[in-house]
Formats: sequence, structure tokens, C-alpha cells
Amino acid sequence: MDTTVLDVPLPQSMAAEEIRMFEESVGRFLKQHAPEERVAKWREHGIVERSFWTEAGQAGLLGVSVPAEYGGGGGDVRHDIVILEQVTRRQISGFAVALHNGIVTPYVVAHGTDEQKRLWLPRLSSGEWIAAIAMSEPGTGSDLQSITTRAVRENNGYRIKGAKTFISSGILANFIVVAAKTDSTLGAKGVSLIAVPTDDYLGVRRGRKLEKLGLDASDTAELFFDDVWVPEQNLLGGREGEGFRQLMAELPRERLMIAIQAVTAIELALATTLDYVKQRKVFGKPIIEFQNTQFKLAELKAEATAAKVFVSFCIEQLIAGRLDGPTAAMAKLLSTELQGKVVDQCLQLHGGYGYLEEYPICRLYRDARISRIYGGSNEIMRLVIARTL
Repeated sequence: MDTTVLDVPLPQSMAAEEIRMFEESVGRFLKQHAPEERVAKWREHGIVERSFWTEAGQAGLLGVSVPAEYGGGGGDVRHDIVILEQVTRRQISGFAVALHNGIVTPYVVAHGTDEQKRLWLPRLSSGEWIAAIAMSEPGTGSDLQSITTRAVRENNGYRIKGAKTFISSGILANFIVVAAKTDSTLGAKGVSLIAVPTDDYLGVRRGRKLEKLGLDASDTAELFFDDVWVPEQNLLGGREGEGFRQLMAELPRERLMIAIQAVTAIELALATTLDYVKQRKVFGKPIIEFQNTQFKLAELKAEATAAKVFVSFCIEQLIAGRLDGPTAAMAKLLSTELQGKVVDQCLQLHGGYGYLEEYPICRLYRDARISRIYGGSNEIMRLVIARTL
């Protein structure tokens, strides 16, 4: 099945021969190590095998944009994008490489001290550590200023107490960056990010693995920090009160990664639907020959093309260091809203078969719903954009 149904050229930066060669190598790795039979077992069990993370680390897929001096692949964000696209095209949705490579590891690269980078990044790049970030709490979502998790100074370190929820890789992760209040009187300026390697410190309790609408193989969980003590060297960047600024600095990248996932999933939905309507016959002829089918798919292709062009523009802005918050918010808002529309109408064209798990469009439909929520809900995206009016 051809998954490149949109006639949009690659962003110039992504068209480099080195990047295309890397894409081929990632594709070969996933074909060999993540065949459909193995991925189906991950979905059934609700978790990706830890051994796969080790395999990915050995193949150089983790920490690919981490500087070589810190044990990484020495690449850049383009390599992260390639992996993200390849994983999305193959519907390996439980493998949280976007979180590991595209969110948590860049926090360490951008904001960690040299000592922290030398200590943490090699283990994140090898697959010894699987990363997660603990921000959301049972009573707070996007309102990070209102978090109640506390990190109190004690014996040249911090005593962390609180509860987190909706934590992707919450069961497997053994390197968790925790957003906590180091000064509860300062609002956003009292938030700090503190790294908790769970193999090294006691008190991290994993709650239930949450049953979800989609992303079946993703081990999303509750986490409880029961008086977890960590040394002061685990404070990201070495300065208290920098957490909110650090989070905001990396949000444009995170939101663009979600937009890239959405556009890739849109293209996959269109491809699998085109394949289906060309083969499936109704009233003696393929569904594609009905004008309703043609008009529906034509409209979706036009809108998807516009979304991909905009996301490609945003990729170039990110690579050039010019991607700002409102532009990234627009990319996430437009692409994820369109993702919901496309997978819904593509499922409709499958008829009853679209409702069956054995058809890719069924999983695409369920997996799409979270895109409008995580990384900041689309209501928050509208607020961010509205501030520019």
C-alpha cells in the first residue's frame, strides 16, 4: 500500500540524502523488530516489551539527536522526525519514542548542567533508561501553575510528595522528570523540574495502568511519589523556579511533533481507505467509482494537503530555530482537528468493516481522539492563538 498519497514535496531540510538514508535504515529496523504479529501482542498486553527499547537503543534510534559527546547519535531534530513518522506509519503507537526522543531527552540537552548531561544522556540513549515526564495531576491538566506536588529541601536534596496521572510510559519508565513546587508561594515561578531515576531512589509507587479509548499498547499510568528523596544534583539546570520556563521553552517542539504525528496518520488513513474503496465492490462496481466516494476523498485530500504544507513550513521553522508558540499551536490545532475528521469519514467509507479491529482504520480512529487533548488541549491552543489577535 502506498502511504504517500499527498502530492507535497518534502521540506528542503528533510530531503537531504543523509536523512533519506536514515529513513531507510529506520524502516528496515522496524520491519525486522516490530512486525505486525509482535505489535499485535503489545496491543493485547497493553505494553511494549522492554526488550524492544533495548533493541532500539542498540540500533541507534534512541537519543539520536543527542550530541555524540554525551553518548547520543549526534544527529538533530530531523532524525527524530524521521523516527516519529516511521513509527506512526506502521501504527506502533505504544512505542513512546516521541516522548523519549522528542520531549524528555531534549529537556536534558537544552536545560541540564554539563554534569547532568554526562550522567543521564548516555543511559537515555542506550535504552537503559526509558523516559517519562510527570506533569498532569488528578486535579490539574494544562494548569501547571496549580500543581500540588511538592519538593521540599532536605539534607542537600529534595523530598518529593504528590500524585501524577496520565503518565505515558508510566509502567516502564525508570527516568521520570517530575514537575513540582519548590516554592508554593510563587505560582509559576515556584515550579521546578526534578529528575527521578526510579532504580536509584525509593518511594515511587506505580498505580493502575489506565484503560484507554485508544493507544492500546501505551502503558499510561498513575504515579505516586511517597516522600521520594533525591539529591539536589537532580534539579534540572541546577536552579529552582526554572521549571515553568523550561516547559514553555520546549512546548513548540512538542506540539509540532503532535502535528507531525497527526498529518502522518491522516495520510495513512487516506492511503488505507483508497486501497479499500478500489477493491471493495458494491452494486457490482468498486466503491471508488461512486461520485460520493470521489467527492469525499477529494475534499479530504485537499484539506490534508493544506495541513501538510503548513506542517512542513513549521518543520523548517523549527530547524531554523524560529518556531514560536502560537505557530506551533496553530499546527497542532489544525492538524489534529483534521485528523479527527479524516479518520471518521474514512471509517464511514469502510462501512461495517471499518468497525472491525482487523482493519487499520479502526485503530486509526480510536488513536486519533487523544491528539486533541494531550500536549495541551485544543481549547488551550485556541487561547494561545487568540493572544496574538
